[in-house]
Amino acid sequence: MADGAATFVLIHGGGSTSWDWHLVEPVLRELGHEVIAVDLPIEDAANGVSEYADAVVAACEGRPNLAVVAHSWGGLVAPIVCSRVESELLVLVTAMVPAPGEPPNDWWAATGFSDLQFPEVEDAFYNGVPAALAEECTARGREQTGERDGEPSPLKAWPEVPTRFLLCRDDLFFPPLFMRGVVRDRLGFAPDEIDGGHMIALARPRELAERLHRYWAELPR
Repeated sequence: MADGAATFVLIHGGGSTSWDWHLVEPVLRELGHEVIAVDLPIEDAANGVSEYADAVVAACEGRPNLAVVAHSWGGLVAPIVCSRVESELLVLVTAMVPAPGEPPNDWWAATGFSDLQFPEVEDAFYNGVPAALAEECTARGREQTGERDGEPSPLKAWPEVPTRFLLCRDDLFFPPLFMRGVVRDRLGFAPDEIDGGHMIALARPRELAERLHRYWAELPR
């Protein structure tokens, strides 16, 4: 591992897999970083966000210079990870932003998402993603039981880790206007923005990887 490089820890969204990041991973490695993409144990009804976070912590045990990156539902897991393992950076990519102690099921109503009116579109997730990739991602999807999503999150406070939020301007699932408000209210700053839809890691993997690399390079040393 080169001096000054990160270990990027990539957390997928709800009902999905680490495959979501398979186009981002080689670009990050090309840029000199190590990469760990974790499959959350979402199919076991005995697990909740705390156990999901434990799985991520176990996967990156002993690795240096951790940069934790989460997409979509994975945003509920990432800050718990950063509260349990020493991390240098936390990046939320069009992700849910939890409040301390908030049950995952409560997020939708608490943020106002449940009140949104959506235009009729064929697929709010995959706009901008090549059809073959969208089909494979859907085929690889896993059942996320959500049995324990009504329980309070173990997150006690936002971790003291430099945090960035990357909003996707073409996102039809988490619309930009809505997410700008969530980030302002819950994190206290304005998000960064990038072109692309909700599944940015499949639609624009190089642009995403280069943005993650830039966030790491901009950290004070």
